[in-house]
Amino acid sequence: MNFTYFLLFLCIVGSTLIITHWAARRKQTTRLFFIADSSLSGFQNGMAIAGDYISAASFLGITGAIALGGYDGFLYSIGFLVSYLLVLLVIAEPVRHLGKYSLADVICARFPGHRIRLAVACVTFTISIFYMIPQLVATGLLVRLLLGIDYSVSVLVIGSLMTVYVVFGGMVATSWVQIVKTVLLMSGIFLLSLILLSRFDWQIPLLLQQVKEGTPLGDRFFAPGHLFSTPLEALSLHLTLFLGTAGLPHILIRFFTVKNALAVRKSVITASWIIGLFYVMTLALGLGTVALVGWWKLVRTDPTGNLAAPLLAEELGGDFLMAFIAAIAFATIVAVVTGLVISATTSLSHDVYNQVLRKGNASEKEQLRIAKWTAGVVGLISILFSLGLENINVAFLVSLTFVIGASANLPVILFTLYWRRFNETGVLIGMASGFLASLVSVVTGPHIMHPEHGWIAMEPLFPLLNPGVIAVPVGFAGAFLGTVLSRRPVDEERFFRVLVRAQTGMAPGNPTGRRQS
Repeated sequence: MNFTYFLLFLCIVGSTLIITHWAARRKQTTRLFFIADSSLSGFQNGMAIAGDYISAASFLGITGAIALGGYDGFLYSIGFLVSYLLVLLVIAEPVRHLGKYSLADVICARFPGHRIRLAVACVTFTISIFYMIPQLVATGLLVRLLLGIDYSVSVLVIGSLMTVYVVFGGMVATSWVQIVKTVLLMSGIFLLSLILLSRFDWQIPLLLQQVKEGTPLGDRFFAPGHLFSTPLEALSLHLTLFLGTAGLPHILIRFFTVKNALAVRKSVITASWIIGLFYVMTLALGLGTVALVGWWKLVRTDPTGNLAAPLLAEELGGDFLMAFIAAIAFATIVAVVTGLVISATTSLSHDVYNQVLRKGNASEKEQLRIAKWTAGVVGLISILFSLGLENINVAFLVSLTFVIGASANLPVILFTLYWRRFNETGVLIGMASGFLASLVSVVTGPHIMHPEHGWIAMEPLFPLLNPGVIAVPVGFAGAFLGTVLSRRPVDEERFFRVLVRAQTGMAPGNPTGRRQS
């Protein structure tokens, strides 16, 4: 075990536990546990959103994708970043005005009923678990690689830590863990970028020339066509990334942690700037990896490219800098997983237990107790799945969560907010069709079916790695046709009230004109 690695990992764990202890000392209420009592500023929440959104796939995966695929690798960054324009302009403020604790609250503001709430809760829980598993698997592999600790022990320790953060600290601890992670991540990558540029005397043309010499692609490194077999594959990826973010429940519930619409806008703008700067720096790191580490060494060490950033850090600063970058990657995974746990916990305890089983009559104490038990169960489920998937490539689960968000959640959110004729049948059919289309296209696609390295050794029935170009239209079509063909009556008055409140924060007929919390 490398002592430097162990010390830095210990510092990360210790600081997050101190944050959790501080959060646990505050008097717990359901509002504090689920949404931090809406006490975060726009800037703080923006940093937390960035910490929640920038996963290990972004930090490690995109740097490697740029190093291996050049131009095509950077397309991932563009898709992740541009998605926040849709969130800012169309989704963020209406969600804050209509919701209380969860995404189901937003949909049920117009379509109250147990079936709708259960459907949204099930999709939310599925997305959270599917997203959590690859993060935990990556953490276990990273800790095993750097500290020499057995994979199973690593997953148990990390899974237990994330559960402790949520059980004892709730959304307050989760938010501040994500904020600390953002500060560490941006500081570390900025430092690495400065050291990298100083190696080339701050002359970018020299860096680009070295990149051409360090890759077998040569000048073609800066041209498209290396990662995606067809333009349709690239289009499908962009559609998935652009629309998927607006349907991710663990991102949307963060808008409940601020006081008003102004803070929501500041949150999204702050997150967009941080995420944008992050992806610009990952571009520099990807280029630096090719120039200094070399394409051939990267492929020999890790054909997936996920070790590009640590290898570059080792080249630029030796063992200590590599240990620092690895510790940041660890903090990145922990922060994302903690956000997913709180999302799944809110879905089960608030939506399923309190609203459906107890019909909204559970006491404050009872809700808190169930929420903490639920967090423990969610943590246990994700740990058990992760323990059994050590030797299986689970990266496809990340793409699956974005496809489900874009095809099952987004059509329902948009139609609920803006389409007068939309009805309950459209909600249920839209969510079911989008979810099933996503699942079937991934299960029958190259991620699962492949003659050589797939779970099922046969030719894929669905040809695309990124099925968004099919699944997203299916989700929208299901919601549209379910509404049109059912011909259920529309509550015009409720739609008007929801529309006004979603866009202004005020309820029609409120004589004080005050915004609703």
